[in-house]
Amino acid sequence: MIHRRTVLRTGAALTGALGGAGLLGPAVAGSAQATELDPTTVPQFQRAMPVPGVLRPVCRSGMTSYYDMSIEEADAEILPGRLTRVRTFNGNFTGPVIHAVSGRRVVVRQTNRLSVPTSIHLHGGHVPQSSDGSPMDLIAPGGGSKTYTYPNKQPHANLWFHDHAHHQESETVYRGLTGLYLLTDDVERNLDLPSGKYDVPIALRDARFDDSGQLVYSMGDFKNRQVLLANGRAWPYFEVAARKYRFRLFNTSNLRFYLLQLSDGSAFQQIGSDGGLLERPFDTASVFLAPGERADIVVDFSRYAAGATLILGNAGGLLPGDPADQVGRVLQFRVTGPAEDTSSVPSTLRTLPALGSATVNRDFVLSMDETGATMDAFINGKAYDMNRIDTEIEYGATEIWTVRNANVYTPHNFHIHLVQFRVLERDGKPVTSGPESGLKDTVTLRPGETVRLQATFTGYEGTYVYHCHMLDHAVMGMMGNFRVSRTATTARSESRRHRSHPR
Repeated sequence: MIHRRTVLRTGAALTGALGGAGLLGPAVAGSAQATELDPTTVPQFQRAMPVPGVLRPVCRSGMTSYYDMSIEEADAEILPGRLTRVRTFNGNFTGPVIHAVSGRRVVVRQTNRLSVPTSIHLHGGHVPQSSDGSPMDLIAPGGGSKTYTYPNKQPHANLWFHDHAHHQESETVYRGLTGLYLLTDDVERNLDLPSGKYDVPIALRDARFDDSGQLVYSMGDFKNRQVLLANGRAWPYFEVAARKYRFRLFNTSNLRFYLLQLSDGSAFQQIGSDGGLLERPFDTASVFLAPGERADIVVDFSRYAAGATLILGNAGGLLPGDPADQVGRVLQFRVTGPAEDTSSVPSTLRTLPALGSATVNRDFVLSMDETGATMDAFINGKAYDMNRIDTEIEYGATEIWTVRNANVYTPHNFHIHLVQFRVLERDGKPVTSGPESGLKDTVTLRPGETVRLQATFTGYEGTYVYHCHMLDHAVMGMMGNFRVSRTATTARSESRRHRSHPR
């Protein structure tokens, strides 16, 4: 069995209580003794938010685009006037972005120049096991390389890629090893949504710094990460014309939840989630994002006069004593003036595939020690073991999974590799509209909450993982292996043994 590092058991303590939708789980003190940076000394809304650069393929051949990436350390000016050492793809923080098209393969050669192993996972990608970025399918440090093949045999979706090397992923992702992967298809391209410079990806995360401007990392350290970043800069501003913009929002934080709202309380349209566009847009004044989740929104700035400013605020995950002027603010929009706008958001965006009939029902219970005595986390009472297959699935099967958070204070979320799923119910209430009505790969479970999911396991055979995407929880053991095989046994006795509660 893979044992979690001894250091995870050192100095474990609960450092607070649950607030909003946020987590304060067991925290492990870091080794650095540098003086903490006071977040209130970081100027806000004085630097422009960058738009992540698009990575160009090194070549194209037939229906395949080839990319080379170097996983390396670099310096980034996250805070004004200071350089922070980060872990990156090709020296980009945040980024880069790969633009992909359904039906056209992407092949990426990753070379790991870090001092720790890595494994690159395309989050939300429907890919063969060999390119999934398994927690133990490692790229050796110091120059090891691996080639990942992404067939893109799935509809459009806002995907992202990040490190998934077990025991390393929490720190390496926190230190910056993330990138965006925007997959499109004819369904999306045939719509007249805002495009070009009016279609902007925004990667959100939080951070903690010492007084020299370096990142401070500790397991479970939610409360002290009080500097919010948008596309790699602390509290930036972004200039917008008085017209519609499409913002693709990615929560790349390890632990933080966001409830995003405009400072004037005005509504916008949410048009998509993890697995691409919803069937229909809906008006909302807020959007909720757990770690790993994505949301696609359209904001119409034509209602504002030139010179107006708005703050994209965060009302989620605030704890007693949290500085609202820091963790309650994300970025500032500055309206510059009118611009031509021929874009529109249609009343129907897409048609989702029929759910089909499920033949197997399974239960999954997420739990972790909330006392601080240990750093243990489990699925169905078991911590992750790379050598154990927890769930055998017949290739092509459609299954319903009932997932429950057994904890009293601590939220979790649940991410399944290989497939996109549909959320059927949340605490017994059917999900028929809103942000969870589309295709999903990550779903939130607040303390005591239960969700029912349906997925069809087809396309590829092999061993994949499901886990809490609060990455520190995955490191602590909240992860399991499932194997998809044409020879898997899904007898009725197994279905009865794993049967979820009736609807």
